[in-house]
This record gives sequence, C-alpha cells and structure tokens, in this order.
Amino acid sequence: MQGTPRPPADPARALSAMDRLIAAHLIGRQELARRLGLSATDLTCFGFVLEAGDDLLTAGDLAARAHVTTGAVTGILNRLERAGYVARRPDPKDRRRVRVAALPDAATRVAGVHSGHYERLTELFADYTPAELATLTDWFTRATALAHDHLERLTRTDSPGKSNT
Repeated sequence: MQGTPRPPADPARALSAMDRLIAAHLIGRQELARRLGLSATDLTCFGFVLEAGDDLLTAGDLAARAHVTTGAVTGILNRLERAGYVARRPDPKDRRRVRVAALPDAATRVAGVHSGHYERLTELFADYTPAELATLTDWFTRATALAHDHLERLTRTDSPGKSNT
C-alpha cells in the first residue's frame, strides 16, 4: 500500500499542527458536552468509565485518571448519576468502596452525537500505510505519556511562577 504524499514538516510545523488539533478537539469536546448536558470534565470522566468497560473503576481510579481530587470526583459522579450516565455499584471485595458503571443507554447517547466524527477520523486513517499508522500510534502514545508527566509536575508544584520543566 502506497501512502499519500505528505507536506514538508519539521518539529516547529508539527508542534503548530498539534496545537491546532488540540484546540479544535477542546472546543469540540466542550460543544459535545454542552449538547449532552455535561461539562467537559464530566464528559472526560464518563469517557474513562466507558473505556474501562466491565473492569469498573473506583472513584479513586477515576480521580487519578482525571487528575482531580477525590472530593471533586464525588461531585462529578453526582452530576453524571443525576444526568443518567452512570450508576455506583458496591465493590464486591471492599464494601467501603464503590465502582462506577456506565448505564446501558448512556454510551448510545454519546455515540449518537460523536460517532460521525470518529467515522471520519477512521476514514482519514485509511489514507495512511500500516507503517505510518504504527508511527502515529507510537507518537500519540509517547506524547500522551509526556503530557501526563508534565501534568504531574504541574500538580506537584502549586507555587505561581515556579518552573515545572
């Protein structure tokens, strides 16, 4: 399979393209959340619940993934529960904890608003060779790890103006 010819690129162009992608997705996520009656953070947390599937997350798991406090995640879960997206289930191994499950129709509601975008992205990926997709996947995975590391550094340092590099 022959890949599509690519425009010239260098790290500065790649960073600029990445920044535009992130901005477009942030704005899109806010609009998606608005249409679903959620905040962007609530929608992100619901995405983590969906991603976990049958391996239900605890509130602590969700707080860690979203980089929020357990107190904040309680508010998020309250809103998601009221809006009909999740249910809390007792942890069978530890009665002090609860697990979070997506309600059956909730994923369908989100997919109804969001699936067209993912279908178009899947079509876009079809323009890339398997080797290019492997490179993209590697880059996304490694860039995500760097972003998480940077976020951890930021959250460890709460003094304004202190370097977090």
